[in-house]
Amino acid sequence: MSNLLSIKAALQMASAQLKTEESVFEVQLLLQYALGVNRTWLIAHEHDALQPNIHEVFEALLNRRLAGEPMAHILASREFYGLDLLVTPDTLIPRPDTETLVDAALEKLPTGATPLPSSFSRDREGLSILDLGTGTGAIALAIAHNCPQVMLVAVDASAPALAVAKQNAAQLNIPNVTFVLSDWFDVLAGKRFDLIVSNPPYIEQNDAHLVQGDLRFEPISALASGVDGLDDIRHIVEHCLIYLKPQGWLMLEHGYNQADAVTNLMAQVGLVEIETRKDLGGNDRVTIGKNPLIVSTHWD
Repeated sequence: MSNLLSIKAALQMASAQLKTEESVFEVQLLLQYALGVNRTWLIAHEHDALQPNIHEVFEALLNRRLAGEPMAHILASREFYGLDLLVTPDTLIPRPDTETLVDAALEKLPTGATPLPSSFSRDREGLSILDLGTGTGAIALAIAHNCPQVMLVAVDASAPALAVAKQNAAQLNIPNVTFVLSDWFDVLAGKRFDLIVSNPPYIEQNDAHLVQGDLRFEPISALASGVDGLDDIRHIVEHCLIYLKPQGWLMLEHGYNQADAVTNLMAQVGLVEIETRKDLGGNDRVTIGKNPLIVSTHWD
């Protein structure tokens, strides 16, 4: 027993090996995962001896991180907008910057007993939202959790990704999202939405970052989109008016240097009230625009 490392010593040694900006935090998470405990327990028991079987599991997890594997894949989870989401190599890892998109959507939606904004279409279907390229379901589930009275449709072209999103919805007990296998709008003929949101692929296909860091482990189809990174954004913008209700909003996440291009694309199809929101780092991240058509006062 005397030769066993304490929890504190094991963490210090692992942190020294990892040498990342968040190495202390990351090794704590790995050991919490190996022990099945929370951070409070870990700190309170830092002088306890780390048993050999747990140390072996911890070392295996640490070696995966040392090889560059993302923490979200090792732990099979990532927190997003207060929700604990299952993450697999079949999905994009949810990132804090994308919470900017959720914030923008929630600003336009009623919460709780708040009356429906007059700018939104009132029809027999009620208020509806489309999430294009849902991945883990992060965006759709965050919106649905905060606006349980709103119905969402979340689509993805990847069946494995869609399975992850469905599992997240079930585990979080969020019932107001329907998941559909679709390549963007392909199976949505005749459907119209008050809000369309998307975090589409927007990295240039030859960008060096695609073979660096966490991006190496994520599906390329969820990351890159043509020579300038805008192929999928173009497709969404060019078709959005077919699927937006009168006065409905389109909201797109994009790269830090793509705001002007996305703004121009939205203006070209006739969207109005276009504006760009910045992420937590102060970078342009989400551009929104509105369908200018006026809400009809008659039933079709």
